[in-house]
Amino acid sequence: MSLNERQPSWLSRLFRRALVGIYKGAGWHAHGVVPEQRKFVLIAAPHTSNWDFVYFLGLTNDLGIKPHFMAKTSLFRWPFTNFMLDMGGVAVDRSSNRNYVQQMIDEFRRRDEFMLTIAPEGTRGTVKAWKTGFYHIAMGAGVPLVVGMMDYGSKTGGLGPAIWPTGDYKADMAKVAEIYAKVKPKYPTKGMTEIFARDDA
Repeated sequence: MSLNERQPSWLSRLFRRALVGIYKGAGWHAHGVVPEQRKFVLIAAPHTSNWDFVYFLGLTNDLGIKPHFMAKTSLFRWPFTNFMLDMGGVAVDRSSNRNYVQQMIDEFRRRDEFMLTIAPEGTRGTVKAWKTGFYHIAMGAGVPLVVGMMDYGSKTGGLGPAIWPTGDYKADMAKVAEIYAKVKPKYPTKGMTEIFARDDA
């Protein structure tokens, strides 16, 4: 366990076990190899259902990793503070002069291990283009992008290869799109239609 990590409470452990139980009961299983470098931006897509979270948590549990996610600071207020931290939440101060991209770059520099999960679509609905904040974070922190996959057709999922951002967003996303082309989301009609996106973080 990383020196930066905390021991989760019994309630958080119970909640996680319940979600993992749902994942296993649904017949999912994981594949893929976790990158040796445990600092990367984990792309979570396509994101078309709330079930994605449950199965994604089960997949990462099978792979033996604990990814983190961003959430606004108001969600970390008592009595949810410890629960949010235990589940991997990282508070983002939207009122700060520093934007969230810089806050996450700083977080990567502060931690020994940090696997930051980001859903570039930003919504479970149909999107025309991804937000690009995840890419700017990876570039600024000097860490790779790792594709997280959940294929509802085969009930398998896991991690794709690490892709080091080059600064050429379109070329790098072409590699990502090639991997996701083989993945079936829960609701295919809401799946990503275009990732070469609006540059609005």
